[in-house]
Amino acid sequence: MKALVVYESSFGNTGKVARAVWEGLFSRLPDAVLLEVGAAPTHLPLDVQLVVVGGPTQAFGMSRPRTRADAQAQAGTAVPAPSTGVREWLAALEQPEQHVRAATFDTRIASPHLPGSAAAGARRALRRAGLDVTAGAESFWVLGTKGPLRDGELERAYSWGVGLTDLLLGGHAEPDPAPSR
Repeated sequence: MKALVVYESSFGNTGKVARAVWEGLFSRLPDAVLLEVGAAPTHLPLDVQLVVVGGPTQAFGMSRPRTRADAQAQAGTAVPAPSTGVREWLAALEQPEQHVRAATFDTRIASPHLPGSAAAGARRALRRAGLDVTAGAESFWVLGTKGPLRDGELERAYSWGVGLTDLLLGGHAEPDPAPSR
C-alpha cells in the first residue's frame, strides 16, 4: 500500500507540517512518499491508495498565483513564486483508475481566527476528481502570516499522520509517540 503526501508551502510552515504528517504515515506505511506539489504526478500511480494534500490558507482559501507572489514578496525573496500550487495541481489531477482515499490539511493563522480554509477547498476538489475523502479537513495553526507554528502542532501532525494509516490498514492502533523535535 502506498500513501502520497502532496504539499505547498510559502514560508516553510506547511512544509514542516507535511513532513510530520509523512513521518506519521511512514511509521506504519514504509512506502509513504512526500512530494512538493510541483513534483507531484497528475496521474496517480496504481499502487497509490491514499493521498494527503496540504497547503497554506491564503486569502481565505487555497493559494492562487497572486497570493503566492504576495507571500514571496513578504518573505523577501527574489525567487519568483511557483506557478503550480495545490489549486492548480488539483485542477489537473486525473480521476484515478483505482479506489483512492484522501485527506486534506492546511496551515492557518491561529489569532485572530480568520475564516476560510485551504483544506476545505482541497477536500471539495479531491471529491470532484473522484477520490474518496473519508477524513475531515484538518487545520494546523501558525502564530502569524510567516509563522512560527504554534507549540505542539508538529507532534499533532505526526499523530494525525499515524491515524490516517487506519484508513488503509483498518483497526484503531494507538499512535506511536512523536519523535522529539
